[in-house]
Amino acid sequence: MRNVMATKQRLVFLLCIAMFTAVAFFIGSSFSSCGRGYVRDEEKVLIPVPESGLQKDRSGEEGENSLSFMRSKFVLMVSHELSLSGGPLLLMELAFLLRAVSTRVVWMTNQMPSEPDEIIFSLEQRMMERGVEIVSPKGEKAVDSALKADLIILNTAVAGKWLDSVPKETVPRLLPKVLWWIHEVRGHYFKMEYVKHLPFVSGAMIDSYVTAEYWKNRTEERLRIKMPETFVVHLGNSKDLMEVAENVVARRVLREHIRESLGVRKGDLVFAIINSVSRGKGQDLFLKSFYEALQLIQQRKLTVTTMHAVVVGSDLTVQTKFETELRTFVADKKIHGSVHFVNKTLNVAPYLASIDVLVQNSQGRGECFGRITIEAMAFQLPVLGTAAGGTTEIVVNGTTGWLHPAGKEGITPLAENMIQLATDAKLRKAMGRKGYERVQGMFLEHHMSQQISSVLKEVLHKANSRTL
Repeated sequence: MRNVMATKQRLVFLLCIAMFTAVAFFIGSSFSSCGRGYVRDEEKVLIPVPESGLQKDRSGEEGENSLSFMRSKFVLMVSHELSLSGGPLLLMELAFLLRAVSTRVVWMTNQMPSEPDEIIFSLEQRMMERGVEIVSPKGEKAVDSALKADLIILNTAVAGKWLDSVPKETVPRLLPKVLWWIHEVRGHYFKMEYVKHLPFVSGAMIDSYVTAEYWKNRTEERLRIKMPETFVVHLGNSKDLMEVAENVVARRVLREHIRESLGVRKGDLVFAIINSVSRGKGQDLFLKSFYEALQLIQQRKLTVTTMHAVVVGSDLTVQTKFETELRTFVADKKIHGSVHFVNKTLNVAPYLASIDVLVQNSQGRGECFGRITIEAMAFQLPVLGTAAGGTTEIVVNGTTGWLHPAGKEGITPLAENMIQLATDAKLRKAMGRKGYERVQGMFLEHHMSQQISSVLKEVLHKANSRTL
């Protein structure tokens, strides 16, 4: 009895640790370059940012902080919204990294709901606890902060609308010190009302080369404007997430707990898609591939352990039409015993610890980057992703996972890739190990800190020279 109680206490303790660090590592798995950032020269050609001092492992992390030169600086951050979506959380992580070196950081959220919002309140409290100042985006104090700031970071294309609330005669004084951080990869963001000031800022920062090239071509062809000097910085995993991923005991306990809650046995094989549930994230095609894989396994009379599909990212309080379609498909195909829907959560680590393969199935142009992919690789999971967007810069096809086409053309290839991994445990393990090694070499917080420091130095230098 005493052993049982001790085991339960250990489980609760580890789960509490996971919940405590949930926001930190979800937000924190945001930054890191791929070992080499890029910036455009005057001919708009991608050229490498200097890599001096870049660490190859984490043994030297406790040395000089690459952002320490920001200690005496004042940075204004403007986010189009404050929510649990990737863009705001990404900007929050940068705010925390800058606060760690005593940078003064002021935060403005341009679009706020009319009613009190619990999530916004919680996130603002978290920022204020870390010393981030919260200021209204409109009014004299906002303009005064912008004028006094050494650097202004506009986060997402939509954040450009904030400049419309600034007195017209003041805008030219602000543009030379603006770094515009763009995460969007959808065509409807290419509107002049959002990005009319883009050519005049000191720089743009984008999360993947594919997206940077898309923005360059799209702005020139559709809007007849040119991108400013453009930096590409890949995102990365925080120290908090890596600590959980590398803790064998924590991973085992979390795996057992989540599997028990889902009704998944120890030896069963779990494929998961972890994204907000929407058509663009491809959960419908994922489930069709999973069903096809089950059918092919039966037709070919293959011996495979019981397979499950887990969809993490539902909103159980407001079930959308799309999610209703997903659940109807599962019911019609009679696979409800093999498919599990999980409510959206900040705490992705327990699910990454409990699954065997991640499917990143974003459609269209894919993800600008896709943080969940490198998070999964940190947990030594193979990744099956669409051959689109930033996923192509993370997953090494045939080494850390496989890529399949976006759209309906990808249903059967994804199903075949699922079968391949389901029937070869050694291959799953090898791909997972290679993915982890890739994260270690390219997608950690200290990689990001080195590269983001190069970007900030360059933009600050340009801002100072343009305002003299």
